[in-house]
Amino acid sequence: MSEPPPPSEAVLRLAEALVFASAEPVPARVLAQLLPEGEEAEAVLAELARRYAGRGVELASVAGGVQFRTAPDLAPRLKTVVQQPRRLPRVAMETLAIIAYHQPVTRPEIEAIRGASLSQDTLDQLLEAHLITPQGRKEAPGRPALWVTTAQFLAAFALSALADLPRREDLLSEPPPSR
Repeated sequence: MSEPPPPSEAVLRLAEALVFASAEPVPARVLAQLLPEGEEAEAVLAELARRYAGRGVELASVAGGVQFRTAPDLAPRLKTVVQQPRRLPRVAMETLAIIAYHQPVTRPEIEAIRGASLSQDTLDQLLEAHLITPQGRKEAPGRPALWVTTAQFLAAFALSALADLPRREDLLSEPPPSR
């Protein structure tokens, strides 16, 4: 059985333009809607990634799609000329990590894990950054909101899926005491 022919230049140009113009990672299914019949989105994206490999801009798989990103080896050199987004305070990063690893999670559950109260300002910062979103309410007294991470969270941390998060055990600075 012979391999299918490589994608045409016109198809590659279309895919390149779509990924370039999109502010969010582009899933293969979105590209597939634009392609002529018989063209496979995965094959087109694979060829596009091959063409950009080793260049200043590369095609990266993030948040269930693809996005053009600065080559990892060049990013440190660009930090001096590219405006960096505002960093999140430590409490916001702690809260974000708890949500990422325990989602869906309520505010009282976040506070119990942190061992400290959580201000509305912290949740507002994460909401404004589009890193978290409410996803329904827990069937419990008061029906508290359930918080989850977003596709923007995955993109911000260059993750394809939540499964790409480091395992909690790997993040411990020292092994847990044996019992």
